[in-house]
Formats: sequence, structure tokens, C-alpha cells
Amino acid sequence: MAVRTAAARNVAAPAAAAKRPSRGLPSLKTAVIAAAAYVVAVIFVLPYLEMLITAVRPSRELYDRDYLPHHFAWSNLTNMWGSAFGILSSLRVSIEIAGGATVLVLLVALPAAYYTSRRRFRGRAAFLLLVLATQILQPTALIVGIYKEFLSFGLLNINPVWSLILVNAGFNLAFTVWILNAYIGSIPVELEEAAMVDGNSRLGALFRVTLPLAMPGVVTALIFTFISAWNEFIAALTLTTSTSDYPLTVRLDSFIGQYTVDWQHLFGASVVATIPVFILFALIEGRVVGGLTAGSIK
Repeated sequence: MAVRTAAARNVAAPAAAAKRPSRGLPSLKTAVIAAAAYVVAVIFVLPYLEMLITAVRPSRELYDRDYLPHHFAWSNLTNMWGSAFGILSSLRVSIEIAGGATVLVLLVALPAAYYTSRRRFRGRAAFLLLVLATQILQPTALIVGIYKEFLSFGLLNINPVWSLILVNAGFNLAFTVWILNAYIGSIPVELEEAAMVDGNSRLGALFRVTLPLAMPGVVTALIFTFISAWNEFIAALTLTTSTSDYPLTVRLDSFIGQYTVDWQHLFGASVVATIPVFILFALIEGRVVGGLTAGSIK
């Protein structure tokens, strides 16, 4: 019996080795796709690398033709955190505006999206179209009316940061309502009914069943709203009057003068402005992809 077992193993070993895929060179198609992906990645990375290099380039080498400077002025990155440049206060204001607008949008859009996806009331289609119509006009076309409205209510004198939170929330509310409406509509209503049979109220079924299942869509709306509010410039430039209330987008513009441009600190502040978005997107990137592809396969 032992001899038969050993013989069977000797016969099975070459067969198993033959079934294993050999690790040879990749096919031409795979190599071309990989090369194209690397080229695209380099194209996207180069502007950020150029910002970082210019931020640490000395003033006397600013217009040199060499890509890399001969000396690195790391003091450009440390000096901009002083009170003279106001980068730290602008970073705080940008986080307050983007974070506050994101929270406000989710608090308003989630109940609206849940109701429109679960109720077939009269005028539902007209309501959704009206919400979508708010995205037709660009913020630049509305900025004069927005400024006069906030000036009439005296909000600019109280706190311009609150005004920018409301404006950015209004700009991103329609997108969030539509994406959450589509995502919640893809969740079977029978799951909520089963939860209510078990003793949960409709609100309890929403928070314990529907909301966890809709979390990829919520995270997708969160990241897009945050990035949009983080990058907003026109409303921030119009509604802020004091330099202490400048977000990063307006602070970057202050480095551009009429006759000169402070390139080192401009690019250094630009690098700082990209870091929070990178961190946020890296933390929830998996859920963003899940939210964008949800519903494509049934």
C-alpha cells in the first residue's frame, strides 16, 4: 500500500506541475496597458512635484533652466507658517467651511433623499427636477445676488465663515440629494419592513438598516461635497472682507501681486492645501469606489 501511495504521488506531481501557470513575460497587451497607466500617473504627479520643487527653490535660482535647484531653501516652507502669511489661520478656516458645509448638506439631503426614494407623492418628479435645475446656473452668475442677500440679512458682519458654509452647502445640496436618492432607492424596502416587524420604528429601521447599507453612497457624497467646498474661490473672495477670515483659496491669491509673484510661498501653500484632501480621500477611497459602482451589477 505504501508503494502504491508513493507511486501515485510521483505520477500526480508532474501533472500538478503541468497545471500550474508558468510565470513568463507578460503579453504585449498587458505591457502596453501598464506602460500607459504609468505614463498617465507620471503626468498627474508632475505638477505636484513641480510645486514642491519650486517651493524649496531659492530666489536666486527661481528662473534657472535646471529642473532641480542647486540649493534647497527649506526655510520657504517654515516661514509661511508665521503670522505674516496667515497660512495656519487660513487652513483652519478652510477646514471649518468644508467640514461645516459637508455636515449641513448631509443633514438636509439625507431626509430629503430618503423621503423621495420611498414615497411616490404627487409632484415627486417635479421636485427632483427642480432640485436638479439649481445646478444649471454657475455660482459665478449668482454671486451678486448672493452678496446682496447676505448683506441685507447682516450675516457678513456677524461671521463670514457661517455665510460661506451656507453658500457651499447650497451649491452641493442638489448633487447630494440625487446621489442619495438613487442609492437609497436601490436598497429593497422589504429590509425596512422586516426591521419594523421586529419592533423597530421607521426611524430606527432607517438608522439600523438603510443607513448602514447606504454608507458607500453617503461617503461618496461626503467626499465630493468636501472637495467642492474646499476648492471654492469666487464666493470666498466675495464674502470675506477681513484677512483673518480668508480660506486657503483666497490666501493663495494674495501671493499674486500686481507686478510680482511670490512663487515659493504660493507653491508651498498650494502643497499644504492638497494634503488634507489627499488624507481624506486615502482614508475613504474604498468606500468612494463602492458608492460610484453600486447598482451597476444586479
